[in-house]
Amino acid sequence: MNNTNNTPSTQKRILFATLLAFGFFIAYDFLYIQPMQKEKAELAKAEQANQQTTTNTQTQTNTQQNEAPTSEQKSVTLNNNALVTTGEIIATIKTNNNVIEIDSLGRIGQVTLSQGQYINQSGKHLQLFNQNNLKPLEVRFSDRDVNNEAFNTKVVANVSELDATKEKQTIVLTQELNETTLTKEITFSPDGSYSIKASATNGKEFFITPGFRPDILADVYADHGVLLKNNDNTLTIIEDGDLSSANNFVGIKIASAFDRYYATVLYNFERSMALSLMPDNAGNPQIFINAGDNITLNGYMGPKEYETLKALHPELTDVIEYGWFTFIAKPMFTMLNYIYSLVGHWGWTIVLATILIKLVLYPLAHKGMVSMMKLKDLAPKIKEIQEKYKGDNQKASMHMMELYKKHGANPMGGCLPIILQIPIFFAIYRVLSNAIELKGADFLWVTDLAEMDPYFILPILMGATMFLQQKITPNAIQDEMQRKIFQYLPVMFTFFFLWFPAGLTLYWFINNVFTVVHQYYLNRTYEKAKELRKAAHEKV
Repeated sequence: MNNTNNTPSTQKRILFATLLAFGFFIAYDFLYIQPMQKEKAELAKAEQANQQTTTNTQTQTNTQQNEAPTSEQKSVTLNNNALVTTGEIIATIKTNNNVIEIDSLGRIGQVTLSQGQYINQSGKHLQLFNQNNLKPLEVRFSDRDVNNEAFNTKVVANVSELDATKEKQTIVLTQELNETTLTKEITFSPDGSYSIKASATNGKEFFITPGFRPDILADVYADHGVLLKNNDNTLTIIEDGDLSSANNFVGIKIASAFDRYYATVLYNFERSMALSLMPDNAGNPQIFINAGDNITLNGYMGPKEYETLKALHPELTDVIEYGWFTFIAKPMFTMLNYIYSLVGHWGWTIVLATILIKLVLYPLAHKGMVSMMKLKDLAPKIKEIQEKYKGDNQKASMHMMELYKKHGANPMGGCLPIILQIPIFFAIYRVLSNAIELKGADFLWVTDLAEMDPYFILPILMGATMFLQQKITPNAIQDEMQRKIFQYLPVMFTFFFLWFPAGLTLYWFINNVFTVVHQYYLNRTYEKAKELRKAAHEKV
């Protein structure tokens, strides 16, 4: 067979391709993802400003046609001006974690997060919902005439203010229509979660929604749209922009509309839900749960904090989604969360987690480093074999394999630790980019590990340690072009990491530090061992 030129060349190609993969991932983030994120943010601002103008000039005007499901899970057109009008606030509920406002259509018009870490750039507390989007607990009747009447009839609340900071409090919303009376009994808990019992008289069927996803941070770093958890525990995720027509689902126990850090959720673990997903004008999914003429559900609106969701119900932690790398990222977050429970600081949690990962990979990494050093020593002999069997790659490969076997060198050993780092890197990247727990978490000079280092100290340290690691690591690459590319890798990585979350850069920096220490120690012990072998050989 003549399908292999030489094993060192293969090893170098894999190592080179692996590093280029890292470079491509980082370049893709900087050159494509971040500009797209900025562009989307600007477009969203412009669209919101345009919608606000429309709201001011077309209040109480029927301006938009929306598809709504019927009880038979078919679609009919309903005239709904709720998306372009803002009902007056008729009740305000205060909990330990948020302030909830209910409008005159019986919807949750706004949720303001009251905890200290949820502050925007203007210093104001974050609000979850865009006023022109579908609101939580909005009701759509299957009967078009009843539905039209409902969107022009004010809801009456039994109280205008509730303090649920110490114990559960209940508000009753009533909407008197010609053919039916719609009643919502909502009980709010101190943690900001709630339960709802909704019913309509005369058998009038309706749908209820958790609303459109929170509109705080929806970017291409993470999935955002709708997540459904089925009775068989599988997940269905429909991202924004991907829904072209209505889709019906049965056997659902969790329905969540989410962005990167926040979600609005309705769930029922005792009686599964049937629902429809309806696209808005941009192809974004909207959830409508089939209530019949009455339904009981539990709800949550707020940050996707693991412990908060777990306290409500362990299955709700599935609302936290990490994209393609969820199967790796979830165990990674579990480990990080456990370490955090011991040390109580996210910065040191990342440091300790990095050390733990290095310890787990140490045996394989050590073997790989030793193989690289042996390959460097064998480079002259390999070159001789290549020259001797220049026209016969099969014989050259055979003699090189014999040489490796004789000296205990593994030409692939140097690649394996790097290849193993790729899924770990992506998992860490996803966790640190999507975990709301890191929002506002500080570390030394860094005020927020979920954001970039404001002083660029960590990226520079990361690049410096990468450069040092490159200098002390044995290199058997003889191709001049590959050598030059490798020399510029630390510069390229430093440049791209300038905009990465500080938590991720901290992980990579600590990883580099321990790799440098490990390589330095190995270089010294390996050279000493070589000198001892040489001295013993000379005595003989």
